[in-house]
Amino acid sequence: MDLKRVNRKYSELREISFQNKFSPYAEGSCFVKFGNTHIICTASVEEKVPMWLRGRHQGWITAEYGMIPRATHSRVDRDISKGKISGRSQEIQRLIGRSLRSSINLNELGERQIKIDCDVIQADGGTRTASISGAWIALYDAVKFLLTKGIITKNPIKNQIAAISCGIINEEIRIDLDYTEDSSASVDGNFVLTDNKEIIEIQSSSEQKPISKSNFLKMYGLVEDNIDIIFKKQRDTLSL
Repeated sequence: MDLKRVNRKYSELREISFQNKFSPYAEGSCFVKFGNTHIICTASVEEKVPMWLRGRHQGWITAEYGMIPRATHSRVDRDISKGKISGRSQEIQRLIGRSLRSSINLNELGERQIKIDCDVIQADGGTRTASISGAWIALYDAVKFLLTKGIITKNPIKNQIAAISCGIINEEIRIDLDYTEDSSASVDGNFVLTDNKEIIEIQSSSEQKPISKSNFLKMYGLVEDNIDIIFKKQRDTLSL
């Protein structure tokens, strides 16, 4: 199958945008678009932590992820109607939570929890990378709310984080895959990095044959070349 890109090179991102303070009720929120993937991320502050953290003077960040029924070409039942969360949703929300916790000093957050909700309203590939990138903005604004209200006195955020996908199709290395590309890729990966290029997590797998070290390094190099664009868009959205 010939999967040529229309109006962008293999080394170019889709059009990406962030709109923070999207929700009037959440302490932090962001409406993120990676091409035709559109996600609403909210951050809600709770003045309590999970039972297993009580008394440890430490905060916590957790995440939930889900798609509305017609986020894709065919309707998908909500997890709640099935009586359990899907394995895919569970894996993605754990990734989001891990990524965000790595960006913050939980001890300086105090004994409170920030819950991140990522609701996919339109999906065209890269929902987990878009969720992480938008959720960091929501988290930042939630922390800013706590600082402004004097609830905490020191900014606990250590790193700016973002995520991006990269894969190989017909021996071509491509960045920021849409759904058609992702479903046809022989290699696909998701890269979560800090703004100083420290690695938080890399998820990469091969469908047909092992990934060579040289190709993996080319993928990582393309990610490094492009992820600064996302970091800048995040900073511009937050006026940093």
